[in-house]
Amino acid sequence: MSLVFDVRGEPMEKNEKTSLKDKLLLYTGLQKQTPYVKDYFYATNMRASIYMSVLVIVLELWMIIRLTRKIINEGLQKQLSYLIKNYFINYFILLGAGTVMLIFAVRFVTGRKDNKFLSLGMQYLFSFICIYFGIKVSSHDYVKGEQILTFLTMELFVVCLLTWRPFVGFLILTSSYLVFFYKIGAEPAFNTGTVGLTDATKINGFTMWLSTMLFCISNYNKTLSQALKDERLEKVNDHLRSISIHDELTGIHNMVYFRSEAEKLLNYDTTDKNSIIFLFFDIENFKSYNEKYGFHQGNEVLKKFAGLLNEVFSHSLVSRFSDDHFVVLTREEGCQDRVRELSYELKKLQGEVQLQLKCGAYKPGDTESDPSLACDRARFACNSIKKRYEKSFRLYDKTLEDKFMLKQHIVNNIDNAVENDWIRVYYQPVVSTRTGEVCGLEALARWKDPKYGLLPPGVFIEVLEEYRQIHKLDKCIIRQVCRDYRAATDKGEGFVPISLNFSRLDFELCDIVGYMRETAGEFKVPKEFLDVEITESALTDQQDFLQKAIVVLRDAGYKVWLDDFGSGYSSLNVLKDYHFDVLKIDMKFLSGFADNEKTKPIIKNIVSLTKQLDMVSLTEGVETKEQFEFLSSIGCDRAQGYLFSKPIPIDQLREKLDKGELKFTEDYKPIQF
Repeated sequence: MSLVFDVRGEPMEKNEKTSLKDKLLLYTGLQKQTPYVKDYFYATNMRASIYMSVLVIVLELWMIIRLTRKIINEGLQKQLSYLIKNYFINYFILLGAGTVMLIFAVRFVTGRKDNKFLSLGMQYLFSFICIYFGIKVSSHDYVKGEQILTFLTMELFVVCLLTWRPFVGFLILTSSYLVFFYKIGAEPAFNTGTVGLTDATKINGFTMWLSTMLFCISNYNKTLSQALKDERLEKVNDHLRSISIHDELTGIHNMVYFRSEAEKLLNYDTTDKNSIIFLFFDIENFKSYNEKYGFHQGNEVLKKFAGLLNEVFSHSLVSRFSDDHFVVLTREEGCQDRVRELSYELKKLQGEVQLQLKCGAYKPGDTESDPSLACDRARFACNSIKKRYEKSFRLYDKTLEDKFMLKQHIVNNIDNAVENDWIRVYYQPVVSTRTGEVCGLEALARWKDPKYGLLPPGVFIEVLEEYRQIHKLDKCIIRQVCRDYRAATDKGEGFVPISLNFSRLDFELCDIVGYMRETAGEFKVPKEFLDVEITESALTDQQDFLQKAIVVLRDAGYKVWLDDFGSGYSSLNVLKDYHFDVLKIDMKFLSGFADNEKTKPIIKNIVSLTKQLDMVSLTEGVETKEQFEFLSSIGCDRAQGYLFSKPIPIDQLREKLDKGELKFTEDYKPIQF
């Protein structure tokens, strides 16, 4: 529901109605004002006082000059004492008050801060003198049969140029009118000689009082409305200024501020870089905490931890990096003791979920001035000890430096690798347990780097996923596979279906299904020759998202495999929630084949389950003939492993086929177009 603001400037629901009491408080000016609104009215009246005091000064100077000339020209020297007493003194009093008020107002506008109460007192005094002057002069004019314009003018000056709360305006107007009419009511009228006010004077006076009072209320509410609008805008601006340098959740500084201040510190000539250190903190297992206690409670833990971080590392540069990650730039001396203290305090917040604080540290070199790179290296050190419960602190060293440089090389050169054919496809055969023939191939990526040599997938795939570049690799593999199929088919050589490994990020970062269809169409690869493998671990997050992606793949005519079944903790839930064509049993199940008596019945039951769910079963990691014969005996459909072949390039695969070491199944004939 959208928010509006009530008469006090406080937020309220849109369908709430302002009460009669609030309306009365508003129109009378009795509602409580915020300090901002008070200052706004004060500033408005100080600026208005400039115009008012200038007008008064000009008028009084003109009146003094005019009366002086009149005395001289008309020879009124004999009435000088009367004129001084009744006019000149009043003129000079008002002129002096206007001058002092002008000085206060100009000083305020030019930024000089006088005592606020003194300035307000001057406003009240100046207003009182103006009204007194109007009453004094107009009462004399009334007796002489002249107009009472001086009184009315001063009333307008005071009540209309300055902004008063309605109840204050009411008091000023009512008291001044009562005093004035009481004074002239005791004097005889010039034209009739009758003492007392005529009905016409009373009516005209009431009309002037009422119209001035209404203007006072209108002026006040208009100014109040603008003040509240400006206050809300100021609050928004304050909020924007705050979140530009502060983390909105925890209240500590954000990374924009951290990078800016850290860069300044690193560039100071007086900074001893040998004594400072960057720390990167990761609250391990925090995801499980959120799952158990909810995000609200998780946010409370983050806020408390941020407060502890600020307290333990006082006089240091502290910031929230992202999620449950924090960074600190501090002095190296004693930092590990403070990390241990922080870890101890975190344990008090964990509840039933075991939270562990991991800290990576990096010491910048003498010539380094990039805080982002320093944070990345501290983060790299922190990630190197994740899932290692015996270690909670790691300093970035030469070993990590080499790994970090390789990581940076991979991220920076993925486009070059794709463009220059550094990415190679290695094929590992999938064998039918019924015939022993190759019925499929798994396409696996290898990176043949000119600097680092042949990189295994375990080195670069995780890095590319972390930096959300994995789709570039997978698109490259799709293209090479389709190209290899077309080359083989054009030569009349046999081929079998190829399974491609997709990351869940492929579905987020690009239209991977559309790209596969487009590339397959370009190289004229039938759909039955391309299968897609998705690992079980990828299905633990964003299940709805991946469930839709799997439906899209199967609707497009591609078979979908569940890879690494049994490697995670939700295997049976995955089978319940998703539909797969092939179930690929993780190689870990065969690791204890010879010694662990539980291995065989578990695999046998899994194979039986696949048949009940109308899926093809495939076991990977087959290394011995005994394992292969067992899988064949229990009805497992396919097998994959070093017993048949390790992953090899296409030319080596052809050599094995030519030598008869491997044989493609006859079920798949080359398709001519």
